[in-house]
Amino acid sequence: MDFFVDFILEPAIKIGVVFLVVSGVVAYLTFLERKVIAFIQVRLGPMRVGPHGLLQPIADGLKLMLKEDIIPSGADRMVFAMAPIITLIPAFIVFSVIPFGPTVTLPFIDREVDLFITDLNIGILFLLAVSSVGILGVILGGWASNSKYPLLGALRSAAQMVSYEVALGFSIIGVLLLSSSLSLVDIVHAQRDSGYWFVFLQPVGFMIFWICGVAETNRAPFDLPEAETELVAGFHTEYSGFRFSLFFMAEYASMIIISSMVVTLFFGGWLAPFGLTFPLIPVGLQGVGWFCLKVLVFLYFYLWFRASWPRYRYDQLMNIGWKVLLPIAIANVVVTAVLILLLRG
Repeated sequence: MDFFVDFILEPAIKIGVVFLVVSGVVAYLTFLERKVIAFIQVRLGPMRVGPHGLLQPIADGLKLMLKEDIIPSGADRMVFAMAPIITLIPAFIVFSVIPFGPTVTLPFIDREVDLFITDLNIGILFLLAVSSVGILGVILGGWASNSKYPLLGALRSAAQMVSYEVALGFSIIGVLLLSSSLSLVDIVHAQRDSGYWFVFLQPVGFMIFWICGVAETNRAPFDLPEAETELVAGFHTEYSGFRFSLFFMAEYASMIIISSMVVTLFFGGWLAPFGLTFPLIPVGLQGVGWFCLKVLVFLYFYLWFRASWPRYRYDQLMNIGWKVLLPIAIANVVVTAVLILLLRG
């Protein structure tokens, strides 16, 4: 019975809760984006469906499911159908290693429960490896469409992923040196034990990781793979209805993942700023609340960037990745390693 509860029931409940919550957040993140951009541009945004447009995501979901599913006559039908799924699944799988809160004891059954699905000792490696698989769906979708604009968008996306994934990987090494662990939970504990968040010791690493994270998710000003000015809509030009919505969900889920990683690696995860506590609120609920609040701040930055900055040219995109971010990231690793060696030696 203990085996069933520990390894089947409890993980199944956690997976179900995370899946439902993330799906709901993804749906309403689209609504929030339209509202935030409207506010910045002195407009109202969605207002017709529900009070202040709050039911707009539900209407959008129904519309996408009811629209005709079109497959171009020259497309590779099987690859065309599988590409959105290949993009979406890794975006949800990586939530399995994100620590949303600490380990708590349930009062009524006297049982310790981790407020995360699992704690892998190679959590960072797992997260980077699985999230990188999602780009295959973008490449396959662009290639299988048998159209020029999707193919160009897919090639752009592949080149962009390779360019910024390298600098992103180097930006994390400083955190790994400070925490001496690849476990995301251990990284949060290291920040708790040291008494300060790693963003104060790794400000350069944080900035590089955040810039590369925005580029990895194909968001403005790095949204070259789906630039409507020259590629119509890029890799998903030929997609419609529910298949298009899967690409959409994968993009917004990836935004949540990058924001969660920034919070976990550099901003203390579920740790409260300045050690703030609220006596009447359970510790676990406070941890999850602080984590979600920090993630929401970085999601707002995503929306702010889209409303504020023009898109880079493609040569500028490549130059920033290879000639600016990568050298700075390598220098940051070297300086961090030397300082740790001197201080610990």
